[in-house]
Amino acid sequence: MTLWILDTDHVSLWQQGHSQVSQQIAERGMGSIAMTVITAEEQLRGRLDVIRRAESGTMRVLAYARFRETLIFLGQSLRLLEFSAEADIGFAKLKQQRIRIGAQDLRIAAIALAINGTVVTRNRRDFEKVPSLTIEDWTIERNS
Repeated sequence: MTLWILDTDHVSLWQQGHSQVSQQIAERGMGSIAMTVITAEEQLRGRLDVIRRAESGTMRVLAYARFRETLIFLGQSLRLLEFSAEADIGFAKLKQQRIRIGAQDLRIAAIALAINGTVVTRNRRDFEKVPSLTIEDWTIERNS
Protein backbone atom coordinates (compact mmCIF):
# COMPACT_ATOMS: atom_id res chain seq x y z
CA MET A 1 0.00 0.00 0.00
CA THR A 2 1.29 3.44 -0.92
CA LEU A 3 1.78 5.97 1.86
CA TRP A 4 0.78 9.41 0.58
CA ILE A 5 2.71 12.20 2.32
CA LEU A 6 1.01 15.57 2.01
CA ASP A 7 3.38 18.50 1.55
CA THR A 8 2.49 21.71 3.37
CA ASP A 9 0.68 23.14 0.35
CA HIS A 10 -1.67 20.14 0.13
CA VAL A 11 -2.32 20.14 3.90
CA SER A 12 -3.28 23.81 3.63
CA LEU A 13 -5.52 23.13 0.63
CA TRP A 14 -7.23 20.31 2.51
CA GLN A 15 -7.77 22.57 5.52
CA GLN A 16 -9.38 25.09 3.16
CA GLY A 17 -11.73 22.44 1.75
CA HIS A 18 -10.15 22.14 -1.71
CA SER A 19 -12.50 19.74 -3.52
CA GLN A 20 -9.97 17.75 -5.55
CA VAL A 21 -7.57 17.29 -2.63
CA SER A 22 -10.44 16.32 -0.31
CA GLN A 23 -11.74 13.84 -2.89
CA GLN A 24 -8.31 12.22 -3.31
CA ILE A 25 -7.96 11.85 0.46
CA ALA A 26 -11.44 10.32 0.72
CA GLU A 27 -10.72 7.87 -2.12
CA ARG A 28 -7.44 6.68 -0.63
CA GLY A 29 -8.58 6.56 2.99
CA MET A 30 -7.08 8.25 6.02
CA GLY A 31 -4.99 5.19 6.85
CA SER A 32 -2.79 5.78 3.82
CA ILE A 33 -2.38 9.56 4.26
CA ALA A 34 0.27 11.25 6.40
CA MET A 35 2.23 14.45 6.82
CA THR A 36 5.66 15.10 8.24
CA VAL A 37 6.74 16.92 11.37
CA ILE A 38 8.35 19.37 8.94
CA THR A 39 4.90 20.32 7.63
CA ALA A 40 3.64 20.66 11.21
CA GLU A 41 6.60 22.95 11.96
CA GLU A 42 5.88 25.08 8.89
CA GLN A 43 2.20 25.41 9.78
CA LEU A 44 2.93 26.39 13.38
CA ARG A 45 5.65 28.83 12.33
CA GLY A 46 3.25 30.51 9.95
CA ARG A 47 0.57 30.85 12.63
CA LEU A 48 3.11 32.19 15.16
CA ASP A 49 4.32 34.78 12.64
CA VAL A 50 0.75 36.02 12.20
CA ILE A 51 0.34 36.27 15.98
CA ARG A 52 3.61 38.21 16.26
CA ARG A 53 2.55 40.68 13.55
CA ALA A 54 -1.03 41.17 14.82
CA GLU A 55 -1.49 44.88 15.47
CA SER A 56 -4.96 45.02 16.99
CA GLY A 57 -6.95 43.08 19.52
CA THR A 58 -9.27 41.77 16.82
CA MET A 59 -6.33 40.58 14.72
CA ARG A 60 -4.74 38.90 17.76
CA VAL A 61 -7.98 37.15 18.68
CA LEU A 62 -8.32 35.83 15.12
CA ALA A 63 -4.64 34.86 14.96
CA TYR A 64 -4.85 32.89 18.20
CA ALA A 65 -8.10 31.24 17.08
CA ARG A 66 -6.41 30.05 13.88
CA PHE A 67 -3.36 28.92 15.87
CA ARG A 68 -5.67 26.87 18.11
CA GLU A 69 -7.47 25.39 15.08
CA THR A 70 -4.13 24.39 13.61
CA LEU A 71 -3.03 22.72 16.86
CA ILE A 72 -6.29 20.76 17.00
CA PHE A 73 -5.97 19.81 13.33
CA LEU A 74 -2.39 18.65 13.76
CA GLY A 75 -3.30 16.58 16.79
CA GLN A 76 -6.36 14.90 15.34
CA SER A 77 -6.24 14.63 11.59
CA LEU A 78 -3.27 12.89 10.02
CA ARG A 79 -0.60 10.41 10.86
CA LEU A 80 2.48 12.48 11.74
CA LEU A 81 5.78 11.15 10.36
CA GLU A 82 8.92 11.72 12.38
CA PHE A 83 12.26 13.03 11.21
CA SER A 84 14.10 9.81 12.04
CA ALA A 85 17.83 9.06 12.19
CA GLU A 86 17.45 7.37 8.80
CA ALA A 87 15.81 10.51 7.38
CA ASP A 88 18.60 12.64 8.84
CA ILE A 89 21.24 10.48 7.13
CA GLY A 90 19.27 10.73 3.88
CA PHE A 91 19.00 14.49 4.32
CA ALA A 92 22.78 14.77 4.73
CA LYS A 93 23.32 12.69 1.57
CA LEU A 94 20.88 14.86 -0.38
CA LYS A 95 22.67 17.98 0.84
CA GLN A 96 25.99 16.53 -0.33
CA GLN A 97 24.45 16.17 -3.80
CA ARG A 98 23.86 19.94 -3.76
CA ILE A 99 20.25 19.62 -4.80
CA ARG A 100 19.05 23.18 -5.11
CA ILE A 101 15.81 23.20 -3.14
CA GLY A 102 14.92 24.55 0.28
CA ALA A 103 16.09 22.73 3.39
CA GLN A 104 12.54 22.03 4.59
CA ASP A 105 11.56 20.47 1.26
CA LEU A 106 14.77 18.44 1.34
CA ARG A 107 13.84 17.18 4.83
CA ILE A 108 10.36 16.20 3.62
CA ALA A 109 11.95 14.37 0.68
CA ALA A 110 14.39 12.58 3.01
CA ILE A 111 11.52 11.38 5.21
CA ALA A 112 9.61 10.13 2.15
CA LEU A 113 12.65 8.33 0.75
CA ALA A 114 13.38 6.72 4.13
CA ILE A 115 9.93 5.12 4.25
CA ASN A 116 9.32 4.78 0.49
CA GLY A 117 6.38 7.19 0.52
CA THR A 118 4.97 9.41 -2.21
CA VAL A 119 5.07 13.18 -1.68
CA VAL A 120 1.86 14.93 -2.69
CA THR A 121 2.69 18.51 -3.68
CA ARG A 122 2.13 21.26 -6.24
CA ASN A 123 5.85 22.04 -5.98
CA ARG A 124 6.97 19.70 -8.75
CA ARG A 125 9.74 22.06 -9.83
CA ASP A 126 11.70 21.48 -6.63
CA PHE A 127 10.74 17.96 -5.63
CA GLU A 128 11.46 16.57 -9.12
CA LYS A 129 15.12 17.42 -8.51
CA VAL A 130 15.35 14.73 -5.81
CA PRO A 131 16.51 11.40 -7.30
CA SER A 132 14.19 8.41 -6.78
CA LEU A 133 11.49 10.51 -5.09
CA THR A 134 7.93 9.73 -6.17
CA ILE A 135 5.61 12.74 -6.29
CA GLU A 136 2.01 13.51 -7.24
CA ASP A 137 -0.10 16.65 -7.48
CA TRP A 138 -3.72 16.16 -6.46
CA THR A 139 -4.77 19.61 -7.67
CA ILE A 140 -4.40 18.57 -11.30
CA GLU A 141 -7.68 17.49 -12.84
CA ARG A 142 -7.74 13.75 -13.60
CA ASN A 143 -9.26 12.31 -16.74
CA SER A 144 -12.17 10.06 -15.85
